[in-house]
Amino acid sequence: MTQVRDVVIIGSGPAGYTAALYAARANLKPLVVEGMQPGGQLTMTSEVENYPGYKDGVLGPKMMEDFRAQAQRFGAEIAIGMVTDLDVTQRPFVVTSEFDTVRARAVIISTGASAKLLGIPKERELMASGGGVSACATCDGAFFPGKELVVVGGGDTAMEEANFLTRYASKVTLFHRREVFRASKIMVARAQRNPKIAFQVPAEIAEILVGANGKVRGVRARNPDTRETFEVPCEGVFVAIGHEPNSKVFRGKLAMDESGYILVHDGSRTSVEGVFAAGDVCDKRYRQAVTAAGMGCMAAMDAERWLESQH
Repeated sequence: MTQVRDVVIIGSGPAGYTAALYAARANLKPLVVEGMQPGGQLTMTSEVENYPGYKDGVLGPKMMEDFRAQAQRFGAEIAIGMVTDLDVTQRPFVVTSEFDTVRARAVIISTGASAKLLGIPKERELMASGGGVSACATCDGAFFPGKELVVVGGGDTAMEEANFLTRYASKVTLFHRREVFRASKIMVARAQRNPKIAFQVPAEIAEILVGANGKVRGVRARNPDTRETFEVPCEGVFVAIGHEPNSKVFRGKLAMDESGYILVHDGSRTSVEGVFAAGDVCDKRYRQAVTAAGMGCMAAMDAERWLESQH
């Protein structure tokens, strides 16, 4: 017979591991199915300076190792693999992964979101190594005081990131492949008024240029209409073309918005009673490790109280 767990946590990262910590300390013996990227997006990050408690900063992978170990200390069980199906039509719920099937009285979803990237060579390597590519200005802008930076994108997020980066950078060049922006007029106007922001449109990044130190030294771009190529010197590239929530496996089972973010109410409750969500899979506004961890705490406490009400 398939094992029945009080709580199964789908996904890891700050939200999943914090949910596991709180559920374990509540003696719920949670099972965490880590997913395809154990530790989440922070394993693609080098230095983290804005998480409380790490006064000297911490490497993203090391931070997630600490979260994981703390949850395990209190009895959380970790399983490798990716969940391929969640059956919410029966109780207990049925969670199917690549390697196992378990039944769960309550489920916490913390599968996160993935930054959309340009898909060009060296992009992921430079992001993981701290070489100057990022998808989060709030996280990494402070590492570039007085530097020239590039932002790629044409929506509100790109405009917000460009404006934010001018707090540190000497110059920000915003690239967009079209002459017309998707961003709201007010956000475009705000960026255009900023004397530190220059625009390259229409233009798309063809290559990230790397210096002898293994870090970004510029970009090679091209005009998509004329195919003319040119280079722009910079020391950082911020990709702001959006995020995609890792929620495909739950589509048609839980209420979501038009972008696929799981909708939550009354804290972490989803449209299915007994299923909770935390972190970037349901948060498209903040997308920070500290907010994800807080939401993981909320989800575990909500699940604990819900289970008590059911028993």
